[in-house]
Amino acid sequence: MIRRILSLILLIWMLGFAGFALFLPQPAALDRTDAVVVLTGGAKRIDRGLEVIENGKARRMLISGVDLDVKPAELAAEYKRPMKLFNCCIDLGFRAVDTRSNALETARWVARNNVQSLRLVTHDWHMRRAMLEISIALPDDVEVIPDAVPSQPTLQILFREYNKYWLRGIAAIAGL
Repeated sequence: MIRRILSLILLIWMLGFAGFALFLPQPAALDRTDAVVVLTGGAKRIDRGLEVIENGKARRMLISGVDLDVKPAELAAEYKRPMKLFNCCIDLGFRAVDTRSNALETARWVARNNVQSLRLVTHDWHMRRAMLEISIALPDDVEVIPDAVPSQPTLQILFREYNKYWLRGIAAIAGL
């Protein structure tokens, strides 16, 4: 009996992993939201957030998980954008060190800025867990649109992320 239960759990895990790896989240249409939140940690994420802001599809942007040593002027120079864009519309979040703290940092920022809708930008392989953390941290009345940046993750990245997603989901159900 225990072997059958373990076999069923393994089968569910394997089928889930296959779905997780084959059907990665996609970029969202450029619909308008109050804000865009970019989780640091990978190429093209900030580029996507800047594209949203520059196209007038959000009024403010939070870049969550920025290193303490980074200054707005450095980001403006690196991304070849005017400093006035950073002064008016972009906030840097320095408190987050992982996906869970990204979500908590985002929740505080959303409350301070009266955000009712936001676009969440992260890589396709990271989006599901980021959305899980955001849904736990934010009030239910805040609309979140996942906007995945396409990537080519390795099997190792997918395997690790899938397991983190499962474990965090179980922890959330357990109230941790």
